[in-house]
Amino acid sequence: MSERDDEKKSAADTVKPGTGEVAAQSTTSAALEAGGQNVPAGPRGGRTQLEVVDVRKGMFGVHGSGDTSGFGGLVSTVAMPPASERPYGGWFDEVVDVLVELLQGEGIDPDTAIEKVVVDRGELTIFVAREHLRRMAQWLRDDQDLRFELCLGVSGVNFPNDVGRELHAVYHLISLTHTRQLRLEVTCPDGDPHVPTLVDIYPGNDWHERETWDLMGIVFDGHPSLARTALPDDWIGHPQRKDYPLGGIPVEYKGATVPPPDTRRSYS
Repeated sequence: MSERDDEKKSAADTVKPGTGEVAAQSTTSAALEAGGQNVPAGPRGGRTQLEVVDVRKGMFGVHGSGDTSGFGGLVSTVAMPPASERPYGGWFDEVVDVLVELLQGEGIDPDTAIEKVVVDRGELTIFVAREHLRRMAQWLRDDQDLRFELCLGVSGVNFPNDVGRELHAVYHLISLTHTRQLRLEVTCPDGDPHVPTLVDIYPGNDWHERETWDLMGIVFDGHPSLARTALPDDWIGHPQRKDYPLGGIPVEYKGATVPPPDTRRSYS
């Protein structure tokens, strides 16, 4: 586990095993309790300690004026499961062991290439440092013990308060040979939103990388033609980021004018 993960883990809320009660150690722990966070069960039946990356209030993040939704008192958290401990179970250990062996064979420290391995709700997610993404994707596709021949594409996620890791690129891989599926996840900071392309490894990612850049702003270095898919070429910004304004146009109805949403309230 990296130093960053250690810091996050120590800052996240702790849960008393077997009781389901969240220890009130910080604002985030109180938010977990108030928000009724659905915390998955751990390997021994207790509650899993979560990495809290954001706490939201209200239904739509309204601030600066009243929340007319009726949910102004709602407190919810954005929380992710931390790194899992071995044994992961099933074939998950085998896949991670093969990747570790291949990394060591190249003289690469696995702890620097693999940020963490998460097993949650029966699914395997491997967080990879972006400078090692292409190498590991190539191994996952070509190694006879891995053979994840199919990538279903890449999608982007924005966590504005996950400092230094605001943008996530998520790849869903399937092994037709071994009937398995896993996720690769790569993060990059908002100030340096670059991730290497995988189009030459998984050609089907061509359009998906373009869409993820268009709507989320992740730049896939080396892409053959990183052009917009949904918005005009001269469009400014990436509208699926959480901090992107709602925009809109005035609407006239029987002589009355309804102003655009972003001029009525401030949303986040």
